[in-house]
Amino acid sequence: MPILNIQLKSGRTPEQKEKLAEAIFELMEEQGFAKRENVKILYSDIEPEDFHEGSTPQK
Repeated sequence: MPILNIQLKSGRTPEQKEKLAEAIFELMEEQGFAKRENVKILYSDIEPEDFHEGSTPQK
Protein backbone atom coordinates (compact mmCIF):
# COMPACT_ATOMS: atom_id res chain seq x y z
CA MET A 1 0.00 0.00 0.00
CA PRO A 2 1.82 3.14 -1.18
CA ILE A 3 1.43 6.17 1.06
CA LEU A 4 2.39 9.42 -0.63
CA ASN A 5 3.12 12.49 1.47
CA ILE A 6 2.85 15.64 -0.64
CA GLN A 7 4.07 18.85 0.95
CA LEU A 8 2.80 22.07 -0.59
CA LYS A 9 2.85 25.73 0.26
CA SER A 10 -0.62 26.53 1.54
CA GLY A 11 -3.17 28.08 -0.78
CA ARG A 12 -4.23 25.16 -2.99
CA THR A 13 -7.96 24.61 -3.16
CA PRO A 14 -9.60 21.27 -2.33
CA GLU A 15 -10.47 20.98 -6.02
CA GLN A 16 -6.80 21.38 -7.02
CA LYS A 17 -5.77 18.71 -4.54
CA GLU A 18 -8.49 16.36 -5.77
CA LYS A 19 -7.39 16.84 -9.39
CA LEU A 20 -3.77 16.11 -8.46
CA ALA A 21 -4.79 13.04 -6.45
CA GLU A 22 -6.83 11.70 -9.37
CA ALA A 23 -3.85 12.08 -11.73
CA ILE A 24 -1.59 10.29 -9.24
CA PHE A 25 -4.09 7.44 -8.76
CA GLU A 26 -4.34 6.98 -12.53
CA LEU A 27 -0.57 7.03 -13.03
CA MET A 28 0.16 4.66 -10.16
CA GLU A 29 -2.31 2.15 -11.56
CA GLU A 30 -1.24 2.66 -15.18
CA GLN A 31 2.42 2.06 -14.30
CA GLY A 32 1.61 -1.05 -12.27
CA PHE A 33 2.68 0.36 -8.88
CA ALA A 34 -0.62 -0.29 -7.12
CA LYS A 35 -4.36 -0.33 -7.63
CA ARG A 36 -5.91 3.07 -7.02
CA GLU A 37 -7.92 1.83 -4.02
CA ASN A 38 -4.65 0.92 -2.28
CA VAL A 39 -2.91 4.29 -2.79
CA LYS A 40 -3.10 6.76 0.09
CA ILE A 41 -2.25 10.45 -0.33
CA LEU A 42 -1.52 12.76 2.57
CA TYR A 43 -1.29 16.49 1.89
CA SER A 44 0.68 18.69 4.27
CA ASP A 45 0.11 22.41 3.78
CA ILE A 46 3.07 24.57 4.71
CA GLU A 47 2.50 28.18 5.63
CA PRO A 48 4.79 30.70 3.89
CA GLU A 49 6.42 31.71 7.17
CA ASP A 50 7.33 28.05 7.76
CA PHE A 51 9.19 27.71 4.45
CA HIS A 52 12.68 29.03 3.92
CA GLU A 53 14.90 28.70 0.90
CA GLY A 54 18.48 29.83 1.29
CA SER A 55 18.36 32.59 3.86
CA THR A 56 15.08 34.22 2.83
CA PRO A 57 11.57 33.35 4.05
CA GLN A 58 9.20 32.59 1.17
CA LYS A 59 5.95 34.50 0.75
